[in-house]
Amino acid sequence: MNNSHQESSPDTQEADFGSAALSKQRKIIHFSSGETLEEEDSEEEEEESLNRAPFREPAEKTKLSFRNVAILFGRISLLTCDFLGERLAGALGLDAAKYQYAIDQHHREHKTTSSKATDNLMDGQTETIHLSHGLDGSHYGATGDGRCPADSQESCDVKHMDKSEGCHNRAYQADEVHEVYENGEDENPILNQGSDANLFEGDILIPEGRNAMADKKYRWKFPIPYILGDDLDLNAKGCVHQAFEMYRLKSCVDFKPYEGEKTFIKFEKRGGCFSSVGDQQVGQILSLGSGCDHKAVIEHELLHALGFYHEQSRTDRDDYVDIWLNQVTPGLEHNFNKYNDDYITDQNTAYDYESVMHYRPFSFNKNASIPTITTKIPEFYNIIGQYLDFSKMDTLRLNRMYNCSGPLTLLDQCAFEYTNICGMIQASSDDADWVHTKSSEGEEDHTLLGTCRDAGYFMHFSTMTGKPLESALLESRTLYPKRKIQCLQFFYKMTGSSKDKLVIWVKLDDGTGTVRKMKKIHTFNADSDHTWKISHVPMEVGVKFRYAFQAVGGDPSTSTGGIYIDDISLTETRCPNTVWRIQNFSKIMETADNNTVIDSPRFYSPEGYAYGVRIIPLSSYTDYTGNYTGLYFYLVSGVNDVVMQWPAVNRQATLVVMDQDPDIKLRMSTARSLTTDMRMTSDGKLFWDNPSKVGTLDTSCDCYKSESWGWRNFIKHFDLRRRNYLKNDDLIIFIDFEDITSLSPNRSPH
Repeated sequence: MNNSHQESSPDTQEADFGSAALSKQRKIIHFSSGETLEEEDSEEEEEESLNRAPFREPAEKTKLSFRNVAILFGRISLLTCDFLGERLAGALGLDAAKYQYAIDQHHREHKTTSSKATDNLMDGQTETIHLSHGLDGSHYGATGDGRCPADSQESCDVKHMDKSEGCHNRAYQADEVHEVYENGEDENPILNQGSDANLFEGDILIPEGRNAMADKKYRWKFPIPYILGDDLDLNAKGCVHQAFEMYRLKSCVDFKPYEGEKTFIKFEKRGGCFSSVGDQQVGQILSLGSGCDHKAVIEHELLHALGFYHEQSRTDRDDYVDIWLNQVTPGLEHNFNKYNDDYITDQNTAYDYESVMHYRPFSFNKNASIPTITTKIPEFYNIIGQYLDFSKMDTLRLNRMYNCSGPLTLLDQCAFEYTNICGMIQASSDDADWVHTKSSEGEEDHTLLGTCRDAGYFMHFSTMTGKPLESALLESRTLYPKRKIQCLQFFYKMTGSSKDKLVIWVKLDDGTGTVRKMKKIHTFNADSDHTWKISHVPMEVGVKFRYAFQAVGGDPSTSTGGIYIDDISLTETRCPNTVWRIQNFSKIMETADNNTVIDSPRFYSPEGYAYGVRIIPLSSYTDYTGNYTGLYFYLVSGVNDVVMQWPAVNRQATLVVMDQDPDIKLRMSTARSLTTDMRMTSDGKLFWDNPSKVGTLDTSCDCYKSESWGWRNFIKHFDLRRRNYLKNDDLIIFIDFEDITSLSPNRSPH
């Protein structure tokens, strides 16, 4: 691969302020290696450059030492918002990437011994862990042996978790974790360097004699027929279905198994990740080679198939990015072509640095430490080329191109920001009402948490007044499902009496067309955690219905608060099997070193397999954006092992780090998947066999754990800090472990 993991560390940056009298203007960036990025203005640009307001001529060439400014900017970034340091760096002519390098270098050199020590602990509580102060730092756990403290045993006893277990931190051996892609095949797979396919722009397949354009005749009719080729990896097949679900959640694009149609998409494993652009009308190949079994990569390739080109191919791209053709590998310059607006369409939208269709800075570079693309606005340099999910603009363009009136599988969502509370109604026969409440200090809403003070709204039921067992019922509008499976996701907190309850109901069509048949779905009891928590409630409703939240007061004489709900969404999808919430994660990242590991509690899949997730907050992987967090999956011995099938093969483990944006259509949650197989351990045992046979005893849980398998580059620290991944400083991870044997070649009809 030509992409580098770490940008070179320049000792100085020279800001050259040239005279307007020069015959040609040049853009130059100097690197300590002696390399430069240099681009001449065209003849047409020369006159324009002469008319620009010139820089003030300095008395002499300015040299800025990155080592000297590191301390200054490092302290600025610690004491103020990072963007202020970036603005100051920009005012001094420093490139954003090198500014970030200076910051990271300062932090590395000045990290104290005490910051490396784990002087804070996390109490293991069910699917949540959080930092507490003043305890011995040998484990990130509830006690020294990783178990829950006696006063929280009840809160540990929840679905998917053993009662006695907490979460703990310890040093780990290198042979305990294995990389899904040891050679970095997943780092920038859409470049397909070395592929023998007829490609341009890295991953666009050129059919013989045909090339898709913005012409509407290349638009698809839905649902799009698809075929999963027998040669496609089983994990890739599962990831294709994940991508399908994201299209259904965020647009009207739908897919169906192939049934003899003339036009279709066939997913095959060829030499890389690539697709044609638009409906070729005779059937077409979408390749998912090694490193392509990634939800965001498949979304990217399907956007090509749906008619989209790369973002930096836009007609106006030179207003937003610089393309350094003299740094492109010779012969690959055509990958940076741009097109007239009569050939491709931007759907009348602005340039999108965050698009999943944008190249990364080091695409097709000939020098491992010098980028081929830089952004006019430096703050976007680390953002271009993201492999998270659709951006807001990606979703907008897709829906505009295909005239979508709304997404297929989103039934309802509400953040309670408007007075009409999304059409929800209060029951007339209950004792009291939910109150539409504005955020205030000490009672912040979840939607704008950490963003704005005294802004945002939520629904609240006070349990401090009235009589015991008084309640209020808040009902949704009437909904009309298309599938018979739903997932209700919402955030809630309970701060009143320990006897308070939050009950989820559905009100169903009784068969006469009247929605009045009540069915209780789930009850939440108050506990000692008074912070915002996420919940998922699965439903199976096939008739028109309403969902409802019933707040029930326990003992007003002992209540100090009430019940809160916010950021609701109801989708026609499966709920995640497990949700793991880790509190105060930014603190964990600050104090972690490369040996810091957090192991989850023991969870159980719907089949009964026990498993866990390992987080390495500061993994060994770095690149030009900075540090990464790694996530790994492993099996654990459990109570069902005697009846489970071993080895546990053809099961897909999917880990999702949740973007907590209140609008589910705008979330950019990042996901990775792996599928268990017949691979062997170094000592000749089946990797995914019963952990009691092939695993290692962990005394913190009195259980056996297999070696773990995952990704050291799961998510960037840069991304964790810039979006809503750490709202309320909570890292929320969704985990699924499901049998996908039905997708294997000898079991799948398609």
